[in-house]
Order: sequence, then structure tokens, then C-alpha cells
Amino acid sequence: MEGDFATPDAGEGTAPEVRALARVVARLRAEVVDLEGGASMAAVLERAKGVVMAQAGMSAEAAYQLLLDRAEQHRRTLLEECWITLGRIGRGGASASVRPAAPPSGPPREEDPSLFSTPRYVLGGARPAGHGRALAQLARGLAHARTPDDVAELLLTTLGEPENVGAVMIYTMAAAGNLELVGSAGVSDGLAGQWSRIPPLSGVAALEAVDTQEAVWLEDIRRDGNRYLLIGDPPGRWPSRAWLPVPGDPPMTTVVGFFRTLPGPFDARTRTLLRRAVRLCAGPLREDRGPFGGTAAGEDVAAVQAVLDALPGPVVLLSPLRSETGDVEDYLIEAATPGAVDVAGRRGKELVGRRILETYPTVAGTALWEGYLDTLVTGSVYEGDPFTYEEVTAGVPQKSVYSVRASRLGGRLVVSWVRHDTSGREARLLADMQRLGNLGWAGWNLMTDTITWSDQVYVIFDRDPALGPMRLEELPEHLVAEDLPRLGAAVQRLLRDGRAIDEPFRITTARGVRHLRIVAEAQRDADGTPVEVHGFFQDLSAQRDAELALRDSERENLVQRGMLKAERALGARLQETLLPIPEQSLDLAGLCVDVAYAPADRGLNVGGDWYSAIELPDRSALFVVGDVAGHGLAAVGTMAQLRFTAKGMSITGSGLPDVLGRLNALLLHTADDERGATATMVMGRYQPWDHRLTWVRAGHPPPLLIRDGEARFLPQPEGPLLGALHGSRYEEAVVDLMPGDHLLFYTDGLVEEPGEDLSVGLDRLAAEVLRLVRGGRDLMVARTLAGAGTGNRDDVCVLDIHVPRGRDEEPSGA
Repeated sequence: MEGDFATPDAGEGTAPEVRALARVVARLRAEVVDLEGGASMAAVLERAKGVVMAQAGMSAEAAYQLLLDRAEQHRRTLLEECWITLGRIGRGGASASVRPAAPPSGPPREEDPSLFSTPRYVLGGARPAGHGRALAQLARGLAHARTPDDVAELLLTTLGEPENVGAVMIYTMAAAGNLELVGSAGVSDGLAGQWSRIPPLSGVAALEAVDTQEAVWLEDIRRDGNRYLLIGDPPGRWPSRAWLPVPGDPPMTTVVGFFRTLPGPFDARTRTLLRRAVRLCAGPLREDRGPFGGTAAGEDVAAVQAVLDALPGPVVLLSPLRSETGDVEDYLIEAATPGAVDVAGRRGKELVGRRILETYPTVAGTALWEGYLDTLVTGSVYEGDPFTYEEVTAGVPQKSVYSVRASRLGGRLVVSWVRHDTSGREARLLADMQRLGNLGWAGWNLMTDTITWSDQVYVIFDRDPALGPMRLEELPEHLVAEDLPRLGAAVQRLLRDGRAIDEPFRITTARGVRHLRIVAEAQRDADGTPVEVHGFFQDLSAQRDAELALRDSERENLVQRGMLKAERALGARLQETLLPIPEQSLDLAGLCVDVAYAPADRGLNVGGDWYSAIELPDRSALFVVGDVAGHGLAAVGTMAQLRFTAKGMSITGSGLPDVLGRLNALLLHTADDERGATATMVMGRYQPWDHRLTWVRAGHPPPLLIRDGEARFLPQPEGPLLGALHGSRYEEAVVDLMPGDHLLFYTDGLVEEPGEDLSVGLDRLAAEVLRLVRGGRDLMVARTLAGAGTGNRDDVCVLDIHVPRGRDEEPSGA
């Protein structure tokens, strides 16, 4: 067979990684041929059984037993006997030769252990009832067993209830012939400590099983107590026991003990099941390999694994696999941290025992592969640049970006990595987003029939996380009956056609009915078949309750007062609550501030002009004047949103350009589909300790500075209209205020007139302010300007910042 699967072009000119991959392919092809051979043998066996059943009129189990007996009688293999039986059909001699074998005389013989190496129970022959399910469960569990204690616990879990097994103990031969207890389940710590070591004495059933490599069945507690040293206090706690050596070549020195709570002999079915269970455990319990083997190398790996178990993050221990010439042809993962996760989602113990090139074949010949070799040879630490690795799972490509670090530990490599696309910060942000939005993501793998929920989904469904995700079959039990047909049809479309869904539905919980929403889409394989479903659940109960409450409130208001009266009352309340105080004088940070506000002559149709003048926590002062486009409730709502948001962000220490940038994003995000809200704004922060005012603008008229009997408008930094463009950039400017200065912030209602150029209005404003200051009315500039006209077409807001002469300066250090 070796010649059939020789590696292609294994000459000196072939790269080592290519030869390594060729060996992997050859080994896998050989395994395929073995499987094909086993399938062919299964077909031959089934055909021979059918012939015997038809000609002798017996059951399938009896026919199979007959073939086994005849093969043993004539010293043939089972396959040879099957071919001979089929060959007799053409010669007409089958009827004479197919006769049931006479029952053997004497006590029933134990089944020959060598039969377990034949495909007797694998190829569809007479399988004892219940064996398949128990052994399949055992085999799945052994894939994750790391210690003999794990194996013992798994045996007890699998065989305990059906076979009345109350305890399992695993011993191995140590130095000086002592038996050392390496694994146990179902026994107390005190009993395990008492029998942790058994000296090489006569009358020890476990030692006899190791020496003879034969099973020892203890089925009579009184008789066996005279011959053997029985474990347990009292020994009658387990009235029947069995000690089975772990098979292997060369013979192993490990034995498994089964302690039954049922008295009496082990029947043939139970003996067969226990033998097969121990045979399945031979791999994990071998002394020459594994994390708990008897060799020094195994002890080293166990020590490393113990350290890795306590470490966070992804780390694995790689052992080089060398060819006969000493070249490294692959690496074996011998240990891994619990947090080690690869691109396919395999984690921790699932990675142990895998080979690098068999699991991640595309790393051959890469810088990563060369880095491993260099670290192994020179001992220098390898730290590679980030690279993208892709793996196809169930027809779906999975990509991730990794940075890998490798260092040498003895003759092995310790490899750690960072997965850049799943950082902890992103995970925290995702968790915060789900919590704040009351939504959680969910995933369904249609190939493995597994479901994954984020933590927030358990909160939404009011479900205990210990119960795991809710399967689709369970969902109808919680759904409101009226929603079941519609949601069921949507899910069918998703799973059958891969069409995305967005459906509301209701569930019943211990806390009442909840209104939920599911949004999901399917991920298809190369053939277009849905293989995975990703989506999220969102709890809309609060929003739904608010909608219902608002609807009830509106209906009651309509019944009692009528729509017109309700609108007028609402407008009056908004005008009283949100509009600034019409006139006031403030003393902030050593400045005299005069503010005046004059609404447009539009009755209850309030506008969106506003101002703010407050002291900040660092004792500086914040001045804001803004103007929302339009009038009415929408303008007032936007004004209130901008006013309070700007003040809040400034109090928390945000820079002025950042405040405008985020207000611009806020307007763009909250704009409706038909018309977006826009606004102009000027904002300044004054520092009393250095008399400096830093200011920014967003599409607003420039501030007016009066100094030494002259008026001039400040040069305007860059700052487009709020709510107009995505990614708008805002710059800040600085002006140092001097004693006697007046600085005016105002809205365009003060300078704009229909059909007139804006520059004319600005010149008129500068002249009027200069006249007021020169005439000794500098303390009432804002009020005089706001009240100068009647019948305003637009709101007018004026804020005059005046630096008094001769006033003591504020202390520094704010």
C-alpha cells in the first residue's frame, strides 16, 4: 500500500512544506481507502447473512452467529467465510452446508476479545440492544477527555444507570510494581486516598488483570472476599465488580475497575459492553502518549497544560513532527489555553491533538511557517506582521486577521496570537449597544443544528441562561397564538429560500406579554443553499407601551377638548417653558452680560432662536446664540435639543469644534425623510485668568467687537451650517478681550431685511452699536437693539459681552 500512495516528487528539489503536504494527502487518501475497504466488507457480510437467513430460515442475529462459528471452526477469517458462503450459491452446495451449529456444551464461554477488532458491531451485524447509543456517547465524550479522571467520570456517566455501575477506578502500574490510582469517579476523596496506591501483593484482582491481560469478574462477594482484597468499606457496597485490562500493543499496564450496585454475575451482553467501552478508552489511557502518560515528555506536557489552564488569551504548545531525515514536516498541538479559539470556532481542548498542516493547510510555505522553523532552530522569538487567514467551513469562507508570536520551550514551540477583528473593546462596545438598544444577536448553524444567543437575548426572552438558547421547536409554546402563522411563514421563507425577514411578534413571559422584533438573514454556501442564519431580536415593549399610552392620551384629549384647543394649549406651554427669559443682565467670570430676546410677531407660532450664558465647572463662562431654521413645534424641539446638548457637552469638557461636529451629526441622524432640520450657531468660551475668548461658528453671522471707539466684525473661522453636510469641519478662533470691550453675539433677525444685501444690515448694526456706546448707553446695548423695531419678521436674540474698566481680575487656576 505504501507504493500506491507514495508522495509525488519527493526529491531534493521539492520544498519541505510541499513534501509535508504531500505526506498529509497520502495519509488521508490511505484512510479513505481503508474506509472504502470497510464499506466493501460490510456489503459482503450483509449479503452472506442474507443467504444464510433465506436458506436456513433463521434471524439475522442467528445467521451472523453461524458465520462466526463456522469461521472459528474452520480457522478462517469472517470475510473468508462470507466469500465461501456466497461462492456456494453457484455450485448448489449451499443447502447442504448451511446448518445451524450445535450449541456448545458446558458453561457459556466468554466472547473472544479478538472479535472486537472485527467489524462485528460496526457493519450491521448482531449489535446488543442499547450498545450503539451508549458507545457513541462515550466516543463523543472521549474526544474531549484530558485526564484519567475525565475518562472515569465519562464511563460512570455513560454506563452508570443502564448497567448499575456505581463507581469506576483506573489504576496503572508504577515503579516497583505498585498500582497507582490515576482516575476515579463515584468514590469519595477519603476512599480514593486510602486506595491511591496498592503494593504488589497477592490477592489483588486489579494486579491479576494486568499480569494476565485477562478480565477478572468478581460476582460472588462472599467467595471473592476470601480470595481477593476488596476495595471499599464495607465491601458489600458494591456486590459485584469487574477488572478489565486496557488492550494495547505492546500490552499496557492500565486496568479499569467497574463497581456494580447489582449482585450476581455479569451477563454476556454486559461483559461485551464493558469490553468495548474499555477498548474505546485505550487511546486516551495509553501510557506512551497523551497529557497524563508515563513518559517524561508526557509529564512535561501535563505541566505546561496546567500552566496554560490558568492563563487568559489564546496560547498553544506545538511539538514538531519530524521525518526520518530529521526535517520538520508538521506540528502537533499538545496543549492549549481555554481561551484559544481558531477561525473555525474550535477552542481549547478541541484543538489538542490536531496537526497544523492537516488543520490549517494554507500556512505551508508562508512567513509564519518559516518563522516557526527559525524559532525552533535558533531559539529567537518570532513576531510576525498581521496576516489574513481564510478557512472554508460548511461551504462558507471564514476570514480573520491574526498577529502570531512564537518562542521556543525545550524542543517545542509556545505560540500565542491576537485576533484583531474580535478585540475586547469591540466586544464591550457590542455588549453596550445591545444593552442600550435592548436588542441581542442570535445565530443558527443549519449544518450542525446549533443555536447561539448573546447575553441580551436571554434578558429579552426572560430566560435563564443555564437553560441555553431556545430551539425553534420551543418558540411556538411562548408565542401569542395570533402571531404564530405569520411568523412561522416568515421563518419558512428564510430557511427555504434564504430571504431576509423583519417581523414583529409577541411572546408571553412570567412578567406578561412582550412585543419583540426579529430581523434575520441567511448565509448561503456555494450552491445557494442556506447554511447559517444571523440576526437579532429587539424588545419593543417599552416603545409599544409608550405608543399605546400616547394614543390613549390623544384620544382622550380629542374627546374632551378637541384638536384645536389641544394644539393651542400645547403651543402656549412650549412657549412658556422653552423660550429664554426676554431680558436679563448677568455677571459671569468678571464680565457684564446683557441679553435680550424678542420673538417674531407670529402669536403662538414660536421660533427657534435661543441663547445660553452659563458658568462652567472650571469657572470659565460659556456663551451661545443659535437659530433653528423655521418656526413651529419642530423648530422649538430642535432648538431645545441643540441648546441642552451643547450645554451638557460643554460642561463635560468637550472642545468647542467637537461640540459643533457632534451637533451636526445629531441633526443629520435625527432628520426625517422629507426635510432635515438645519441651524446656525455661534459659541464662545471665556477664560477669566487670561482674558481669552475662544469661539466657533456654524453658518452664523460674525461677532461684532467694539474697542477704543471703533467697530469691526471678527474674521470668521471655517464652520458650515449645522445639519447640512456629513463630515463638516469646524475650526476655532481666539480673541483677547480688553477692559472697555463690547462683543456682540446676535441672530440674523437683527440684520436681515427682505430684498436687502446682508452687508447693508451688518454696517447698519455696527453704526448703531457704536452710537449707543459713545452715547453712554453701553450697559443696555442688547435691550435697546432688540426693542428698536416692532412687528419683527423673525426672532431677534442679542447677547452683549462687556469687559468693565477697573474691575479686579478673577484669580487664575480655574
